[in-house]
Amino acid sequence: MRCEELRNLTVNELVGRFAAIAVEQDNAELLDDNAKFTRLYWEMDAITSELKSRADDQRRALVTLFEHPNMQVRLTAAKATLAVAPQAARQLLQAITSSRCYPQAGDAGMCLVALDRGIFVPK
Repeated sequence: MRCEELRNLTVNELVGRFAAIAVEQDNAELLDDNAKFTRLYWEMDAITSELKSRADDQRRALVTLFEHPNMQVRLTAAKATLAVAPQAARQLLQAITSSRCYPQAGDAGMCLVALDRGIFVPK
C-alpha cells in the first residue's frame, strides 16, 4: 500500500491492516517464505509510521491488539508500541518470551535483551 493510500485510512482501518499483515507474516514464517515476510515487514513499517505521524501519535491504538489470538500479532504490536506504552509492551514481550512458543518467543526475548543493553531504543 502506498503512503498516500495509508493517509486516507482511519486509525481503526490501519490497526486492522496491521493485524492482517502480522497474520500473513506468521504464515510466511511457517512456510519459510523470507521474501514475503520481509515485504510484509515493510508494509507494516509504513503503517506504523503513518500512525506515528498522526496527531498524538496514534501507535497507541495498536495496544488493542495485545489480546489478539495470534502471537505474531501480539509480538509486532508490542514492539511497535514500546515508545508509547513501554510498560505494557514490555510486559507483553516478557509474557511471549515466557510462553516458549517459538519463533515469537525468541524474537521477543531478543528484543528484551536489546532493550536492556541499550542496543534498541524505541522512538
